[in-house]
Amino acid sequence: MVGIVEVAQRAGVSTATVSRALNGKSHVSARARERVLKAAQELGYVASSSAYTLATGRSKNIGVVMPFVATWFFSTVLEGAVNALVNRGYDVTLYNLSGGSGHRKRVFEDLVLRKRVDGVLTVALKVSDEELKRLTDLKKPIVGIGGPIPGARSISIDDEGAGRLATQHLISLGHTKIGMISGNPASEMDFHQPYLRKTGYHEALLDANLDFVPQWMAEADFTVAGGYNAAKQMLGDPRNAPTAIFCASDEMGYGAIQAARDLGLRVPQDISVIGIDGHPLGMFYGLSTIDQKTADQGEHGANWIVDILESGDDKQLANIEQLTTWPIDLNIRSSTARQAKD
Repeated sequence: MVGIVEVAQRAGVSTATVSRALNGKSHVSARARERVLKAAQELGYVASSSAYTLATGRSKNIGVVMPFVATWFFSTVLEGAVNALVNRGYDVTLYNLSGGSGHRKRVFEDLVLRKRVDGVLTVALKVSDEELKRLTDLKKPIVGIGGPIPGARSISIDDEGAGRLATQHLISLGHTKIGMISGNPASEMDFHQPYLRKTGYHEALLDANLDFVPQWMAEADFTVAGGYNAAKQMLGDPRNAPTAIFCASDEMGYGAIQAARDLGLRVPQDISVIGIDGHPLGMFYGLSTIDQKTADQGEHGANWIVDILESGDDKQLANIEQLTTWPIDLNIRSSTARQAKD
């Protein structure tokens, strides 16, 4: 049976270099790593995960914890994270918290007591002080995506700023009658994205000296159907309808576009629509959007954890408060245009 010694001899390096190269460690030159990988492939050598765990105390496994999996945002963050971790030689254990508070407690007990993961990536999930302390005591770094976590590293867009930018875009096109379809209370997650995006909308109206009209504010569940139903009610009375709608998600924006068309309205000649997300179907619908580069957030969060684990500095394993504000882009497409003059 081929072992690490044979790989080292074939590659012309030490066994320590082979170990570092195969386990994705730093401090190995690209040339040496290439020789080791080539030698291992030629000899048919497969590293033992159990031997690695015994030698290092690490599992090369990252836990990803999120409240949902089926929706576009969460599945896209997960895809970005998984791709990054696989490229770095790490496995992924997914924990879905849709089972409620009792399930959440069991998940964190599993993370802490069974020691199955080296680090934790959370998505749109606040971590309690107790949960954070237990992970820190075990030297398990945590990175959160979707909002700031006190005492931990996190990645988040400025949701309030995104709502403000979307509304300002509509104002810049001459619209003064601007409605919004926000997330409903049932869709409020730990970081209150619906509330923050609504606040940005209100602030943009206030800055432009525009009135807030309650009839032009609706709530939905971030789905196409929810956006469709809300927009149809908002646009149904032509005597008191907005000329533009800001939707707090792209999927609700798709629904709003379809509702306008079903009412005989033209987009963007009669009604402009803008969303938030950067959903891939936006090109098909021509939806203007605030792109939050969702997959890139997952990739960055995963690489951040691995960089900490492979830094060789135990001090880096301590969880510290550090927020990365993720950049957003305004992508202007055919769903928004200057308001037609009467």
